[in-house]
Amino acid sequence: MAHAHKLEIFRGLVKFKSNTQKIWGVLIFLTIVTGIEVILGIYKPESLMGKVLGMKILNWIFIILTLVKAYYITWDFMHMRDETKALRRMVVWTAIFLICYLIFILLQEGGYIESVYSNGYVKKDF
Repeated sequence: MAHAHKLEIFRGLVKFKSNTQKIWGVLIFLTIVTGIEVILGIYKPESLMGKVLGMKILNWIFIILTLVKAYYITWDFMHMRDETKALRRMVVWTAIFLICYLIFILLQEGGYIESVYSNGYVKKDF
């Protein structure tokens, strides 16, 4: 039995007439988000260099924009919107937990490496 996919994005704010239009709409959205990331990466505004929770604001923006892109790729191209609520929650919450855990590990290890370098305990340059 064929299952009809929803032809809308942004929770119904933008509606399309065909799957091809929807794919182009999502592609344009992802291109805009990627363009913002590239522009921020090239110019690195000084106002975004302040630190929040141990990381620069610019890095937090990159993480958030990357998560937005991953969400929309999963939601639209992997058809998660058409799955049951339990499966969506399992996939999303597992990914959120693993990403938060990765950020925690990177911040902890980065802080350790920084303290080793700043305290002068480096015996060998590796």
